[in-house]
Amino acid sequence: MSLEGTLETAGGDAGDAVLFVFTVANAGDETVELEFMDACTAEFVLAVDGEEVWRFTDGRAFAQVLSSDTLAPGESVTYEAEWTDPQPGVYTAIAELRATDETCEARTDVSVPP
Repeated sequence: MSLEGTLETAGGDAGDAVLFVFTVANAGDETVELEFMDACTAEFVLAVDGEEVWRFTDGRAFAQVLSSDTLAPGESVTYEAEWTDPQPGVYTAIAELRATDETCEARTDVSVPP
């Protein structure tokens, strides 16, 4: 696979929203075309002990537009989401690319203080 993902978080202190930044990099030798069926380019999920507790797309509607991102070798693109009502706890954050023919996932731990 030529795509590599990293997931970083920011915020979550004293009731602040948590920002997720998912970076997808083309680590291969050839250009990769990422095609999307709607305006949601990445999914973000929080889990505790493997049980899902929050999903970015739940309750949201996305424009039904075709779009794409082209990544030459060594290039990257970032996709962001925000958890506006974080609950205190320790979570596993998972980001998944929603491209039609390519897959990429990244995980990181998130701690939201009380």
